[in-house]
Amino acid sequence: MNTMYDDLSSDYDRFVDWPARLALELPFIVQELCKVEAHRVLDAACGTGMHAIALAQQGYEVVGTDLSPRMIEQARANATSARVAVRFAVAGFGELHTKVGGDFDAVLCLGNSLPHLLTPDDLEAALSDFAACLRAGGLLLIQNRNFDRVLAQRERWQEPQYHREGEREWLFLRFYDFEPDGTITFNLVTLQRQGAGKWDQRVTAARLWPQRRDELLEALQKAGFAEISCWGDMEGHPYEWGKSGNLVITAKSLQN
Repeated sequence: MNTMYDDLSSDYDRFVDWPARLALELPFIVQELCKVEAHRVLDAACGTGMHAIALAQQGYEVVGTDLSPRMIEQARANATSARVAVRFAVAGFGELHTKVGGDFDAVLCLGNSLPHLLTPDDLEAALSDFAACLRAGGLLLIQNRNFDRVLAQRERWQEPQYHREGEREWLFLRFYDFEPDGTITFNLVTLQRQGAGKWDQRVTAARLWPQRRDELLEALQKAGFAEISCWGDMEGHPYEWGKSGNLVITAKSLQN
């Protein structure tokens, strides 16, 4: 995973339409943070830090972590450009409490990051780590793809993403390969050209475990989470097994 996202770091903010995404997702995130009277927020697998920065701009104290050093470099540069104070650290799932401490009011794990964990043991360690980072009653908010639908429909391709800066163009194509062992290979094709020139191509890939809803709910309960709710997207629409594009989960930690 580290190599793929290190390679993607320079283009990630072109790949994502951040103004549109944040306008869509922030109201739901803030709504859920308000329910637990959150002030200190940990954004795990924060990428280039745009959610963390947006929350800091709204007055939250935010720490962002990511396994990719280059993503963290870009996140720090983005925070400097936005003139907001966000602490960023290189840290992967399972080592967050060791590296950034605990007593957070909320932990966010967005952008289909959790499926990069490939075994139940790794998932258990990550969720226990999230719980250790949270105060009692703190919020965990997870955003995954709805892999129940993906697997049922063998949904291979995702919507292409396009970006333009002057004469430079980028086209991002994403698709899955379904592996015999039940995992999925996530492929990202990046096409770039200058003016009417030839397209340069780059392909990167990462292996995913397509975690189903019931697997996640069982793992969350085992890790000491309660009041677990499922949503179909980051606008708070109800979760529908065969229709929803996302599986968004909110839960509260019972640990001190």
